[in-house]
Amino acid sequence: MQKTESTENYLERIYMLREEKGNVRSIDIAHALNFSKPSVSNAVKKLAEKGYITVDGDHNLFLTSKGEGIATRIYKRHCDLANLFMALGVSEETAYADACMIEHDISEETYQCLLAHYNSHFKK
Repeated sequence: MQKTESTENYLERIYMLREEKGNVRSIDIAHALNFSKPSVSNAVKKLAEKGYITVDGDHNLFLTSKGEGIATRIYKRHCDLANLFMALGVSEETAYADACMIEHDISEETYQCLLAHYNSHFKK
């Protein structure tokens, strides 16, 4: 599993669930993403092999520093982009859905320019 959109989505979801619930297990991810348990188990195995997460004896998932870095970067992008879209008048539901699609593909340069524009025009 390379660092792909799928990897980023899994890591971001683990991060979000951890913030919401504390402990995260594969079944929590399956429910949150509406994926089958076998699909999530396979992805979790690959994430662990790549050093993005660890799994304890109770099957709780933990982000490693490598995984945490990716998860927080993607989650921040997600929130920043959604806030920008809402400031432009996009509904909250659409803003978060669009941000989820864009957060993985936008270049760092474009993201930073959008963020600077948002901060200078909308954030007081």
